[in-house]
Amino acid sequence: MPVRLVAKDIAQDEYDVYPICSLEAGKVFNGYHSLARYIIKKRTVIIDGYVGVFWNTIKTALNEYFTENGLTVNWVETSTYLKPQQEIATLIEPFLGTPEAVWGTKCTLLLHDLYQLDNFTGQLPNKATDINIVIGSGAALSGWDAPVIYVDLPKNELQFRMRAGAITNLGAYEVSEPFSMYKRFYFVDWVLLNNHKKQILSKISVIADGQWPEDINWIYKADLADGLNRLSQSVIRVRPWFEPGAWGGHWIRERIKNINKDVVNYAWSFELIVPENGLVFESDGYLLEVSFDFLMFNNQQEVLGIHAQKFGDEFPIRFDFLDTYDGGNLSIQCHPSLKYIQDNFGETITQDETYYILDCKDKAQVYLGFQDSIQPVEFRSVLEASQCDNNEVEITNYVQAHTAKKHDLFLIPNGTVHSAGANNLVLEISATPYIFTFKMYDWLRLDLDGNPRPINIEHAFNNLNFERKGEKVQAELISKQEIIGQGADWELVHVPTHQEHFYDVHRIEFDKDITVETHNQCHVMMLVEGSAITIKTANGTEQTFAYAETFVVPAAAESYTLTNLGKSRAKVIKAFLK
Repeated sequence: MPVRLVAKDIAQDEYDVYPICSLEAGKVFNGYHSLARYIIKKRTVIIDGYVGVFWNTIKTALNEYFTENGLTVNWVETSTYLKPQQEIATLIEPFLGTPEAVWGTKCTLLLHDLYQLDNFTGQLPNKATDINIVIGSGAALSGWDAPVIYVDLPKNELQFRMRAGAITNLGAYEVSEPFSMYKRFYFVDWVLLNNHKKQILSKISVIADGQWPEDINWIYKADLADGLNRLSQSVIRVRPWFEPGAWGGHWIRERIKNINKDVVNYAWSFELIVPENGLVFESDGYLLEVSFDFLMFNNQQEVLGIHAQKFGDEFPIRFDFLDTYDGGNLSIQCHPSLKYIQDNFGETITQDETYYILDCKDKAQVYLGFQDSIQPVEFRSVLEASQCDNNEVEITNYVQAHTAKKHDLFLIPNGTVHSAGANNLVLEISATPYIFTFKMYDWLRLDLDGNPRPINIEHAFNNLNFERKGEKVQAELISKQEIIGQGADWELVHVPTHQEHFYDVHRIEFDKDITVETHNQCHVMMLVEGSAITIKTANGTEQTFAYAETFVVPAAAESYTLTNLGKSRAKVIKAFLK
């Protein structure tokens, strides 16, 4: 993302990769010089933040300004007070499973467990120096009575740095291969640091965006809170990001501007996977991204309304794209039951999914449910033989294949065997968990680095529902859509989900405009047919969204009016909690 966005050169019907919430002038500050001047006024500060931040770069840039101004600085670096690397590795080992395991379990430690806390808290400001700074992840654990500057880092930038070997996990001194680093980030580092961020939220005075190696933008927390309050009453769109994959296609790359075209494909768009998406604020053209959890910590009641007590600060609905256009089939897979994901991985909700067909070619297919003749023992034997001997499996002997059509909704409650076939653009509407995919068969292909992709037959067979077979699949796992409301130029279509899904789906179809009440519920939305729409909420906020852009109307918005900007009928998907 650029440091500054002077003007947006996109048409109203073009997908925007840098959606912003504009603040008043003078709210986002640019550069280390401006941050240094803030620190000079305070004299003693805590600079805390996320894993993956280039702490040495920040220290060096600030120190240059202090030196130029003849100021002495006492730097206390948190990395000095981490426990020995092997001691930390022993502490977190129970949460990482075996080295070859794809998943771990959410860490139940606290961030301070990784530090030599007595030594750390014993480091006090030096009255003989002009400035005192404790810097690094966990800096607020020092206990200093000082303003906290929190340096946030978007998850996509963190993963780019990880793959480049530019960062390590928290408490590690060596770079590992990306597979193990991501697992440790997901199950340990992110858990500890998210909890820490929540605990110190009231102490934070400044939030900075650490995604640029040589620059920084920052904002006062009070001004960020004003922006979050504004979003929580109106419309939210996170910054999307895009990832290639072994089965990836070309719909995203060919139809979305301003993304890197120098990739083999795009398999995913992280439209709304909030553990890894951020919110972008703008002032005077300067951009600042913060993680979505700031909004949920600050405004969960306004966002989720009647469901806030149940889900707390965990946003429960996910939207993402699976792009197999001119690509390949996804693996034959299933997802864990609620008890299984809670007992084995420490999650609170499970990966219940649906596939909404946003676009597809003729004869595109979705694999879903078992053939009536399925024999579990035989199926497992064939899968294990394929994994062992690299044999192809005629998968339709066991799993049903269904023709996909635009606007179909395929229902995938946990335990259901499924896969998206080639030549689809799938809008995956799901519960938020997103990495717990048990692959049984992956068409004998390698990943983009030329390595075999993990197969998880044991986990899959601990969760597969073999009763979802035969005629039951058509009856129960393909949504039967019906019109439940209509007027002269609009229709409301119910696109029902499975009884096990805790969310439901409507499609609003209209020619001109239509007004919708939130009834104190959050709506997750996307224009799935048409060129562009405008949404105007009850508080007067107005925003335009193009085809395939995801946006969220929080419960506190109360009502909104959708206006069709195109010449043909607009169709908008609305997912909401039951």
